[in-house]
Amino acid sequence: MKDADVSKQIQQMIRFIRQEAEEKANEISVAAEEEFNIEKLQLLEAEKRKIRQEYERKAKQIDVRRKIEYSMQLNASRLKVLQAQDEVVNSMKDAAKKAILRIANDKKVYKKLIKDMIVQGLLRLREPSVLLRCRESDRKLVESLLEEAKKEYSEKANVQVPQIALDDRVYLPPQPKNGSVDSHEPFCSGGVVLASEDGKIVLENTLDARLDVIFRQKLPEIRKRLLG
Repeated sequence: MKDADVSKQIQQMIRFIRQEAEEKANEISVAAEEEFNIEKLQLLEAEKRKIRQEYERKAKQIDVRRKIEYSMQLNASRLKVLQAQDEVVNSMKDAAKKAILRIANDKKVYKKLIKDMIVQGLLRLREPSVLLRCRESDRKLVESLLEEAKKEYSEKANVQVPQIALDDRVYLPPQPKNGSVDSHEPFCSGGVVLASEDGKIVLENTLDARLDVIFRQKLPEIRKRLLG
């Protein structure tokens, strides 16, 4: 074979190899481009997921904080309402306390009330012998009513006339000074306390005790009428 032919064949082989190399290089480049784009999309989606998750986390935090703040404000409002309710109810009770203080000033009304309280206490105790306490200022009044009260009780209960000992050593507290019902010192607006002879049964039948009992019983109705 002539040198020219050999050279020609070599050139053809070189072109073929170069062409094949270029095609292979193009294939590698396209594959690399595709792989790069896929990886880029994956990274992009991963970052999007992170951003979405972070947004959801912060949104939940904000929602939780908002609920907590709302709950705190609601509780604070409820406390204010309850405080206002208590103030209204307490002011009403104070007004009632001041009103019952005036009862003792009406001698005719108070005399009948004391007698009725003694009789009622005897009916509740049903004891043959009773110790009775009153305010020192009411001692003479109570003494003047004992026989009448014992007789009335005996007739109503259909029992023998009981023995009533008036305690001359321990008295109930006096009225509050200057009519101040919010005084921290103990006071009694009127009435009596009865006890069995052995002291095991004690019945407070004072105006203040009666007011407390009535107020506890009527408190739901009072709140409903005053505050709805």
